Amino acid sequence: MLNALEIVTTVLVGVMVGVEFSVSFVINPILNALPEDSMVSGRAHGGRMLGAVMPVWYIGSLVLVAIWAIAGWQLPGAGLVVTAGALLIVSVVMSILLLVPINNRSKTWTAENRPADWKEQMIRWDRFHYVRVAVIIAAFALLVAARA
Repeated sequence: MLNALEIVTTVLVGVMVGVEFSVSFVINPILNALPEDSMVSGRAHGGRMLGAVMPVWYIGSLVLVAIWAIAGWQLPGAGLVVTAGALLIVSVVMSILLLVPINNRSKTWTAENRPADWKEQMIRWDRFHYVRVAVIIAAFALLVAARA
């Protein structure tokens, strides 16, 4: 049973990493190359769509990692799983404190109502997101190493 939990958790976190990586290095660069009105609309839509899904994914991943850490406490690799969980906590805290407030504003923007500093807010979101991606990649790597 623990083996199945490890596999499901690792796959779930890995897919989450892939989605967040693609946002940073594929989706946003594509949107940023569009005319400004289209970019604002695209990023607002992405913010609404992913803003609805990602909280469940982040918290669900964290819960599964916690269960894995508790169930496998006596096994080799438990420290890696705990450290991965700590990194996922950091990513959730970063999300709540830094990224979600910007996302909540930007997901309502249109070409007509975007604020004067909208570009600066998007740049700030992107920078925080790059850090968050690095954190969850590290967590994923630790989970993979714990399975080895």
